[in-house]
Amino acid sequence: MTVPGTAVRVRPAPRDRRGRAPQARARARVTAALVATVVFLTAIAPLATDLYVPAFPAVAGDLLATATQVQLTLTTFFVGMALGQLIGGPVSDQHGRRLPLLAGVAVMTLASVLCAVAPWIGLMMVARFVQGFAGGWAMVIGRAVIVDFATGARLVRVLNLIAAVGGIAPIVGPLVGAVILQLSHWRMSFWVVAALGLVMIIAVAVAVPETLPRHRRRPGGLRAFAAAGRTVLRNRRYVGYVLVSGSSMGAVFAYVATSAFVLQSMNGLTPIAYSIDFAANAGGMTLAALVAARLAGRIATRTIIATGQFAALGAGLAMLVGAIWFDTPLPLALVAFFVLMTGQGLIGPNGGALASAEVPEHPGTGSAVLGFVQWLAAGTVAPLAGLGGEHTAVPMAILMIACLAVSLFGLLVLARRT
Repeated sequence: MTVPGTAVRVRPAPRDRRGRAPQARARARVTAALVATVVFLTAIAPLATDLYVPAFPAVAGDLLATATQVQLTLTTFFVGMALGQLIGGPVSDQHGRRLPLLAGVAVMTLASVLCAVAPWIGLMMVARFVQGFAGGWAMVIGRAVIVDFATGARLVRVLNLIAAVGGIAPIVGPLVGAVILQLSHWRMSFWVVAALGLVMIIAVAVAVPETLPRHRRRPGGLRAFAAAGRTVLRNRRYVGYVLVSGSSMGAVFAYVATSAFVLQSMNGLTPIAYSIDFAANAGGMTLAALVAARLAGRIATRTIIATGQFAALGAGLAMLVGAIWFDTPLPLALVAFFVLMTGQGLIGPNGGALASAEVPEHPGTGSAVLGFVQWLAAGTVAPLAGLGGEHTAVPMAILMIACLAVSLFGLLVLARRT
């Protein structure tokens, strides 16, 4: 696999036993390291959230906060993620990818330290906003790096692979968070994220070349971004695929924000048992993304997306019936959550890939708008899911159904075949 436009230069030399020139081998190594680093960048959002999701009740007690206030730390993080991606994309289109990416990772690391020492819930919300802003900034630039050198079915495969491998974070995150909660304090979760931030700085410095040469950069900053934004938003199919991916993200974070209370407060699961179930659901999402990557180019991507949408919608309807008439029994909640997350593995990466494919002339702007919508949906839905308190799943189920209905509208109406 080669990376067009990289700055790697190798002197001519005899070819190896497989007939490859040293330059091709060097570019292959750069590409592998690049994809691995983007996976790392993509994993930071779920990791920064999932590490401390099992500790929500403990955070509320330690900071003298309500369940809704603790959920608002998710909201501020997601709003920061949305704005960071909205601004980071055009900045990287103007100034290149490498230096803005390094800056974003560094700020995220410092914000993680502030989260670890926050003495009250208000400061935690602010620190989470900055952490999310910097993480979203880094994430959208990492995605733009991929779009710089991949198109078509290859782009779909790479993005699905990144989503699948990056799915290790939501599998490992809650398990590690639960272990930390058992052995130490919930604040240690943020010290872990800060340490990983230092590792990410090194990884970006070593493995990410400048993938946007000067002649391809777009001057004008945010003003140019606004013009480019109007261009991409006039593309009806792009808007449709953005809704596909963004709305399904909202459904997932209705689950993320509320599942700890549904499974622990309502059904009596321990933090360890909850974390194991959370990891299993993330594993289903990862497996689905891997399957989708294998099917890229063989089965229509739209068909794969629709399969995930209808499965997740069925899970939402089952949750609503269970919450209204059966007091949300544990087996129903476990199955519905697993189906929802598995469906997201088919929807999210594929919807994002098709959205990017619709606006190849504006990769940074396209990624920024997509990321903004995804994380704005997550930040809006998360506190709404907890409006009913700790002992009902009805708001969560209604939000899951509504989000998936909007996702289907995006696929079947706005992004319909012409």
